[in-house]
Amino acid sequence: MGTFGDTATVSVLIVIVAVSAFIVFSFQSGKRKNKEICTATFSELMKVFKPDDQTFTNIGGAVGHHGTFSFKERGPVSRIDVTLTLLPRQAPLYMPISKFLMRNDRLFISVYMRYPPPGEGHIIEKGYTGFRGPEITNISRLHQGQFQWGDLAFSLYYEQDRMIDRFRDLIETLPDPGPIRHIAIIPDQRKGYIFMGLQQEPIETYLAAVYDWLFRVFESYD
Repeated sequence: MGTFGDTATVSVLIVIVAVSAFIVFSFQSGKRKNKEICTATFSELMKVFKPDDQTFTNIGGAVGHHGTFSFKERGPVSRIDVTLTLLPRQAPLYMPISKFLMRNDRLFISVYMRYPPPGEGHIIEKGYTGFRGPEITNISRLHQGQFQWGDLAFSLYYEQDRMIDRFRDLIETLPDPGPIRHIAIIPDQRKGYIFMGLQQEPIETYLAAVYDWLFRVFESYD
């Protein structure tokens, strides 16, 4: 007959094997899921931006990806930089912590234009502002207001009153913000910035509306 110690040792070994198998399975399935999300996301970006050339770079294993989209001299956009930050689905032990800190996958888009905008402006979802939200460099000289966009409350920061009309135009065009959490117009960089907290739904419809809106904001005054 085996002793209690032998039984306990067998039980521990079974637990170790089970945990190891779970970690290996989670690593493979999580890595595969992140690859699927990355492929689908960049495919949607290509459909919306229609670039002349593009470069994709892995910057963080299974969780970090960067893309650069370039355009010839035929429109107001000169370059678009994109960073996609994914939850570490391949790391089940760290996933709960990352889920708490990040909430979801994140997409950061910087659209560099050839024309200057009428002024600086930001529209930021209030929940994002209060949870590891963005820092606005020139916030001391910006006016502040509030907007209801769909079911979410947004804070508005603007330099000139006409930026209010620009953001109202966007909200009328796109009644539901979907995954959009922050849009910024930055004059000194001639840049439009879009932050999305990715969910299960496709982003193409939301991104296309904001992208078309940027063309109206960064219009030529020649």
